Order: sequence, then structure tokens, then C-alpha cells
Amino acid sequence: MSRQVEFHENELVLHLSGLLSLAALKRQIIIPYRSITKVHVGSFDAPFWMLKMPGTALPGFDIYEGSFRYNGEWYFLSYEHRGPLIIIELDKHEHYHYVIFEVQNPEQIVAEILKYCPHNKE
Repeated sequence: MSRQVEFHENELVLHLSGLLSLAALKRQIIIPYRSITKVHVGSFDAPFWMLKMPGTALPGFDIYEGSFRYNGEWYFLSYEHRGPLIIIELDKHEHYHYVIFEVQNPEQIVAEILKYCPHNKE
């Protein structure tokens, strides 16, 4: 896959490369740990009426790459299957309410993210 998660002291970075970065029109998403309210592995069925802003969507093939807007909330989607996906809900992020992406070993990545989240250390 052309997605990699990089862990830093205060933030995680989702890197996109190759065709994924072209389709998403982004090379990386920076997510401060303090903005993460919930993270889990699940599936996501993108609503038909999501607006691509900018992004690439092939709904019949379950391919979504880029920024989308739905019901007044911003989503960053990067996947080719409905699940298992990493679903991150955010509060007070500079742009997104949700970041949803596909990687190998999503359970391991979620466990690692939770180690860094301030709300999980209480």
C-alpha cells in the first residue's frame, strides 16, 4: 500500500505516495494527538451525497481518496475497501472531523495511536 503512518511526539502523520497522493491531491495529513477524540477499527460506507472537495471517488469500486464534505463536516478518506479501516474522530483539528484510511495491520496501528493520545493516559 502507498500509505504509511509515522508517529512523532505530538502528532501522527499519514503519508500518501504514488497514485494515492495524486488521487487525494495530498501527500500527508498531520493529526495532533490532542485532537483525537476516538480511534477504532471499523468499516465505513461513504454516503452517496458526499461532496468531493477535492478528491477522487469511484463509489462502485469503493475507492475514495481525498477531502470530502458531508452534513457540514469534513472527512479525509483514503481507502479501496469498506473495511477494516482506521477511523479517527477529531475535535478542534484545523480542517477535518474524521480521517478514515486503510493500512495493513490496522489493529496494531490503533493500539499504537492510543499509546500517544493524552485522553488515554488518564
